[in-house]
Amino acid sequence: MSDWCPIAKDYNPLKAGSIDGTDVEPHDRAVWRAMSARYKPNKGVVGDPLLTLFVARLNPQTTEDKLQTVFSKYGDIRRLRLVRDIVTGCSKGYGFIEYKEERSVSRARRDADKLVIDQHEVFVDFEQERTLRGWVPRRLGGGLGGKKESGQLRFGGRDRPFRKPINLGPGATLERGGGRGEPRAREDRHRYRESDWGSRNRRDYRDRDRDDRRHRDRR
Repeated sequence: MSDWCPIAKDYNPLKAGSIDGTDVEPHDRAVWRAMSARYKPNKGVVGDPLLTLFVARLNPQTTEDKLQTVFSKYGDIRRLRLVRDIVTGCSKGYGFIEYKEERSVSRARRDADKLVIDQHEVFVDFEQERTLRGWVPRRLGGGLGGKKESGQLRFGGRDRPFRKPINLGPGATLERGGGRGEPRAREDRHRYRESDWGSRNRRDYRDRDRDDRRHRDRR
């Protein structure tokens, strides 16, 4: 537990699919897909990955010029790329910004995250594809963050860091594998169920006896 960190140092699809990074088996098909993926970073991407920021959740109407205007106040920009659909040319809602200096990267990551641009609150973080070993993108079932509505949340990033696992101690049994949920032995669950059924039956018998007595009195 001493080496625990809320931010992933390497990308592991199985851990990324777990809120505390302790799952022992995938809980959705996308995690399976990410685990079997053999992804390699795009060799066509240029620039220094350590000076590059990932900007997401952009308004589809936000342009390169608008990003240049907003992010240039944090430092000199060397490259800016807004990712667009190759067929329609429409923005996909994310892009990459490479700065000339490391201090500009740190400043923009700190101050521009959750900044509202064109009525959208944006997300800003370091580029992951070339800096996080084992990276698998969202389209292959990996990635980080995500929305609850998608049912495919990924943990270990800035947006959704790992939660610290609960130290259950030796001999503890979990309902689910991977350290999630409240510890409870199986026999305890059965005992609770039996006691519940027993109390219900006793109540039923009391109700029946009461009804029988009322019926006899009316006679």
